[in-house]
Amino acid sequence: MDMKFRAHETFFIRKGWLSKGIRAVEENPEVFIMKAPMPMDALGIGANMVKSLRYWMQATDLTKEPKSGKRIQTFTEFGNLVRKYDRYTEEIGTLYLIHYKLISNAEKATSWYYLFNLYQPVELVKDDFISSLNGYVISKNGEGAAMRSYTDDFNCIIGTYVPRYQVEPSKVSPENNIDCPLGELGLITVIDRVKKVYRKTSPSVDTLDPWVVLAVMMDNLYGRKELSFSFNELLTSPCNIGRVFNMDVITMLDVLQRVERTEAIKIIRTAGLDTVRVLKKYTFNECVEKYYKNIEESRG
Repeated sequence: MDMKFRAHETFFIRKGWLSKGIRAVEENPEVFIMKAPMPMDALGIGANMVKSLRYWMQATDLTKEPKSGKRIQTFTEFGNLVRKYDRYTEEIGTLYLIHYKLISNAEKATSWYYLFNLYQPVELVKDDFISSLNGYVISKNGEGAAMRSYTDDFNCIIGTYVPRYQVEPSKVSPENNIDCPLGELGLITVIDRVKKVYRKTSPSVDTLDPWVVLAVMMDNLYGRKELSFSFNELLTSPCNIGRVFNMDVITMLDVLQRVERTEAIKIIRTAGLDTVRVLKKYTFNECVEKYYKNIEESRG
């Protein structure tokens, strides 16, 4: 199984990076490999940051590049929707969708995938997580990765989801605010700053747009014949809404009731077997476009 660790060069996604990458790839699909001007000059960031941004553009499924031949960047269908409707990645729904793409990418973002989809404890401590992740990697590949790679991934995950003011409030000033935009989602919080204990938390239900949630559900229907989910599957299956958004069953039911208003699903409550029936099947990207068009309509 292909897995990647530390491909981010220790840099989590900075605010403005993805929109910078979108603009650069639009102007020149060879931006990350060209010789003149150098990518650092074209992007205005250092050499290691260029490598990091190239990685993040692909890990979040905004762009892709061929595995052989000229490694030029092309936008994915999802990337084209983001560049069309929210190129500055300002909408909270865009951030949730980018989060979903990242943590469902088992090959390019293995540590992220493992944390949200397979790691059972709610509390997050570096040594425990690394030990568990290493066991998973060995079980899949027969050997583990370098411990430094796991450590750097863990630190990058914390940088991705925990705003710096929560981790080191005394060291944060407006001038050096380099938080990752995914920290706005509230998916990981600090429990103990001194002992560096964190917790996976449910986001505010009001921030979860029904079409964003539906996009994740519909992506999980891909290749399936049956048009229904059990509550347990929604809650516990890798890459489904319970894992993606750190939801417990009560939060999930609240969210599903909001999704039901799209008339794409119906909640069926029966003794011991609660299910969600899909009434209208959409693709992931159709749901994403619905989300953006609803925003446009609401703003006139």
